[in-house]
Amino acid sequence: MSLKSSTVSMSSTQQTAGRRRRGGPARPGLVAGLAVSALVLAACGGTTGEEDTGSASSADDDTISVFGAFATPLEEPWDGAIHAALTAVAEDGEIEYEHVDDLGTADEMERALRDIIATEDPDVIIGDAFAAEEAVREVAAEFPDTAFAFGSGGAEQAPNFSVFDNWLQDPAYLAGMLAGGLTKTGTIGVVGAMPIPEVNRIVNAFTAGAQEVNPSARVTVSFINSFFDPATAKQAAEAAIAGGADVLFAERDGVIAAAQENGLPVFGMMVDQQDQAPEHVVSSLVWDMRPTVEAVVTAVADGSYEATNLAEYSFMKQGGSSLAPINTGTAFPIPAELTARVEERQAAIMDGSVVTPVDEDEPAGSTTVGE
Repeated sequence: MSLKSSTVSMSSTQQTAGRRRRGGPARPGLVAGLAVSALVLAACGGTTGEEDTGSASSADDDTISVFGAFATPLEEPWDGAIHAALTAVAEDGEIEYEHVDDLGTADEMERALRDIIATEDPDVIIGDAFAAEEAVREVAAEFPDTAFAFGSGGAEQAPNFSVFDNWLQDPAYLAGMLAGGLTKTGTIGVVGAMPIPEVNRIVNAFTAGAQEVNPSARVTVSFINSFFDPATAKQAAEAAIAGGADVLFAERDGVIAAAQENGLPVFGMMVDQQDQAPEHVVSSLVWDMRPTVEAVVTAVADGSYEATNLAEYSFMKQGGSSLAPINTGTAFPIPAELTARVEERQAAIMDGSVVTPVDEDEPAGSTTVGE
């Protein structure tokens, strides 16, 4: 795992007296605490990551401090999208930001959270709890003065544990429409993490979009039983290709490489992944966590923060998700009428005249290929 920091300044914010403030002279024992932190992180197989992240200014005393705690390496797009939003907010001077990633087990996550609070005492901790739900919620309950906002499939937990998720059904539907219009074999391959509600709703929306444009399209779905296993994801994609798929959806990392090697259209996930295969990535489902981050930071700053479900901030209408610009430089043509049809549906989603269905059931006929 790595530990990186970004310290920036912003105009002072006012907060209720009940919240602790950061900044000013170093707290007694902080240096010793960071040494302990380094030992804990090293025991997990990581580093303290003291490298500079590009910010040279110091934070005001009233700057909100945010710590990211991520279960996977940041190369995994889900956590990478959260980190990107936090980094952007920090670079704009709205928060102080540090993070640690690759906390792969519940024990590592719990140990890191306790160490973060003991040594850094941030105003907010943001991360993902899917692999450590019970542990994260237990720590949050013990520290009610710290705001927690975590990716979770469960409900919010009073008083301080808010939840969010990547509600990407809107861009998934639009990407599916493109896939349905591009397939020549009539078979589209999807490789996903695992059949859990937050993945199922994306895969099902993608399938629905594909079948709106091409009612006879067959969508094969393989789950790798992991949030980050590029090798298995690539193998699953190659199996889908062998089964006739000529368009792929990379819900997990590893699929784009298979598409490029086989010269096929592919759709990315979480961030615009066009640069991974410029002639083959048609578009990507983009998750922008910035609206979620800013909602949390604003509430902490004005003293109104309480546990809440932050789902709405990931909706396309709120600017929390989007379809990346359709790639005009692919090695295959994208019909103008297909693009126009997708743009028309996107406009309807944005003005509220169309609401993308949310189906969290396991996709029919899906298979699991991971351990």
